[in-house]
Amino acid sequence: MPELRAGCIALAREAGVAILAVYRREFDVVAKDDRSPLTEADLAAHRLIVAGLSALTPDIPVLSEEGADIPWGVRRQWHRHWLVDPLDGTREFVKKNGEFTVNIALVEDGVPVLGVVYAPVLDHMVHAERGIGAFLRLPDGSDEPLRTQCPARAPLRVAASRSHLDERTAAALARMGEVQKFGLGSSLKFCRIAEGLADVYPRFGPTSEWDTAAAQCVLEAAGGAVLALDGTPLRYNRKESLLNPDFIALGDPSLPWREWVG
Repeated sequence: MPELRAGCIALAREAGVAILAVYRREFDVVAKDDRSPLTEADLAAHRLIVAGLSALTPDIPVLSEEGADIPWGVRRQWHRHWLVDPLDGTREFVKKNGEFTVNIALVEDGVPVLGVVYAPVLDHMVHAERGIGAFLRLPDGSDEPLRTQCPARAPLRVAASRSHLDERTAAALARMGEVQKFGLGSSLKFCRIAEGLADVYPRFGPTSEWDTAAAQCVLEAAGGAVLALDGTPLRYNRKESLLNPDFIALGDPSLPWREWVG
């Protein structure tokens, strides 16, 4: 597993270079069938990561956002698979605010066991292995362990999506009482919680499995949780749809989150 993690870190950096080559010039944006944006950076990172993972582990299939048309009859046979969002936060990429990431996760029997999240503009790399820990990769190549803020302290620091703040989220924030709210794009919200810099991220509305798996691994390995509203951890490749249920990410799993999401 350490070798796989090192390989994923290298691939995420390579994808970041390809993404930044597009980011720093003019580029076209097209709309996919679900009306989400797509750029040549998404496709370049997708091709690079899929080729790299296929070379690293030829026996493990890869499911990427830009190559997700794999039938459920095939996917349901998988015991292990790579789950990739080659450019998470394309809306943030288009806005050129830097808040987008490369997400690579290894999933075993529905559980993310390895996760790498890289923000190319920020040169910010976090990575984790289930049962081992979560880490921030420092400029000198060393790793700093990550831990969530537990117990959480008032006022709670709540990460919210810049692009997806809906009425249910606003109502949940009101039930939390006094909070410090800040907007942030992509899976960086999970990472800030893993780093102890935020406490809560509630998400009501559509996300896909590739949006969350890598960052969930990081957050769980740092002591946090990513829970569906029935209290169970998010799980992957357990059904035909690749959409996640509504969820809440917590740095301190003992927080009274059920009181907020009613």
